[in-house]
Amino acid sequence: MPGQDVRSRLVRAASECVARWGLAKTTVEDAAREAGISRATVYRYFPGGRDELFGAVVARETDRFLGRLYAAVRGAGTLESVLEAGLAFAHRDVREHRVLQRVLETEPDVLLPKLTVEGADAQQRIAAFLEPYLTSQVVAPGIAPHDAAQFLARMALSYISSPGRWDLDDPADAARLVRAQLLGAILPPRRRPATATR
Repeated sequence: MPGQDVRSRLVRAASECVARWGLAKTTVEDAAREAGISRATVYRYFPGGRDELFGAVVARETDRFLGRLYAAVRGAGTLESVLEAGLAFAHRDVREHRVLQRVLETEPDVLLPKLTVEGADAQQRIAAFLEPYLTSQVVAPGIAPHDAAQFLARMALSYISSPGRWDLDDPADAARLVRAQLLGAILPPRRRPATATR
C-alpha cells in the first residue's frame, strides 16, 4: 500500500534523525529531508505535525523493543526466570538503543510515560505474555492471575525505565529484585522464592 510505505519511510527517517540529534533538536524538515520527500507530504500523512510524527517514532521504537524483549525470554521456563531475564535484557537494550537513549536524554517526559503511566498498550501486552505463567502457580489468596500479571507488567516497566538502587546488570541483584519486590507481592509466603543474600 503506497500510502503506508510513505508513512513508514517517514517514521524510519524521523527515527534516524532522533538517533543523530535527539528529539528536541529534530524538526519536521529534518525528517522530510532524511526521507527524501517534501515538508507538505509530511503533513499529509501526519496532520498533527511534529507531535504526531514523533509520537509515531516513540511508538515504533517501543514496539520493536517489546518484540526483542519477548524473543529474549521465550526460552525461560518459569515465571521467576522470565522476570529475571526480561529485566536484565530490557535494561541493557534500553541503555544501548540509540533512539531510546536520545529520547531519554533530551525529552524523558515523552518516553517514560509511554513505558509507565500512559503505556497501557505495552503493559497489556506484557501482562498477556506473563499470565500463562501465573495460571500454573498458586498466587496469594484474593489475587487473580490476571491482576497479578497486570501488577508484574506495570512494575517491570517501571524498573526497566528507572531501576533505582537495583543493579539490573548484576544477575544476582536482578534476582533479588524479582524475589523481594515482584514475586514477594503476589505469591503466598510458602511459595515465595528464597531471597538471596549478598
